[in-house]
Amino acid sequence: MDISKKKKFYTISRKLRSYLKDYDREKNIPVSYENLLRHTDSFPLFDKSGKDTLWETVIFDPATQKELNIGLTAIYALLKTDGDLSVMEHLVVDRIDYCQFGNSKPFRVRIVNQFNDNYDYFYVKIADASRVYGLELEHILSPNRINYLVDKNSLIEEHIAGIPGDAFIDNYINLPNFNKVRLAKEFVKFNERCFVRLLGDMRSYNYVVDVTPDFEEEQYRVRALDFDQQSYEGRLRMYLPQYFKENNPIVNFCIEVMNPETVRQYQYEERTLMKRRYEASKVKIKRLMNCIVEEKISTPEKTEEIKKELNRHHKTTQFNTCENMGQAVKLHLHKMLTQPKPEKLSGKASFKLK
Repeated sequence: MDISKKKKFYTISRKLRSYLKDYDREKNIPVSYENLLRHTDSFPLFDKSGKDTLWETVIFDPATQKELNIGLTAIYALLKTDGDLSVMEHLVVDRIDYCQFGNSKPFRVRIVNQFNDNYDYFYVKIADASRVYGLELEHILSPNRINYLVDKNSLIEEHIAGIPGDAFIDNYINLPNFNKVRLAKEFVKFNERCFVRLLGDMRSYNYVVDVTPDFEEEQYRVRALDFDQQSYEGRLRMYLPQYFKENNPIVNFCIEVMNPETVRQYQYEERTLMKRRYEASKVKIKRLMNCIVEEKISTPEKTEEIKKELNRHHKTTQFNTCENMGQAVKLHLHKMLTQPKPEKLSGKASFKLK
């Protein structure tokens, strides 16, 4: 499938910014995205096996580096302790990396604890309305909490821990303790979460697998990592991770170990859980939807395409009244979560949604 390579950035509206401020997402931060563009040099960053990570470590002049160390540590304190620097005095900025190939061209900041050399990361990106809606919908509707801050044109995100999906497929699915049934179940649920809230481009390198040892075997949770393609594309398949060829090894497990009724059961379970979160956060989700219905977060061409596909999927013509992508998202969420029971599936490849 062809993903839009150059998705434009959408400005955060005044209404959305008011929402972010009221829910403590907007803060004054001492270092902006533009500040980090002042680096004077860089060199490629390689992993432990010597493979190019496509990130490059950036270098600043000494005076700028000193300012950044103070400011970035303060940002980390805002993320973790609401700005209390008294417990952060032993932390230092160890490295700043830059990825020019990502759509958001992020900076990744590595923070190190001087007492025990433990480290953590956070990211500095361009504030994009699409991505903010993606982060909020993930926080409200998924089982995962998301910690992020916005200030003017800068977006700060905490690191999401886990094994990148492509690395998991390459290195973990052949291990003796790997449980394909449990991963298949979780991937069906992840696929459903993405589809319900219209989160696109979940190729294997845009999500992580969180592995938790259980008393008998391992448990898995798949977590979205990239939210740039929230409600942007026009084709419904773009919002279903199962259709990306990079995920084929996992999809094959799903087809192998699950029958149509099992798939339907897991889809129903996940939609029911999302419905409960939706109901529990009714005031918050209503305010968020009141923002998104006034936003331009996709092109008119893609909006028309998604309206046709959603009409076909839901067997309705109601999406014809939607004037923009935000209105289509609101109506789709309402239909999926007020009537969460999926249609009965049939056929060998039952994982493929009709």
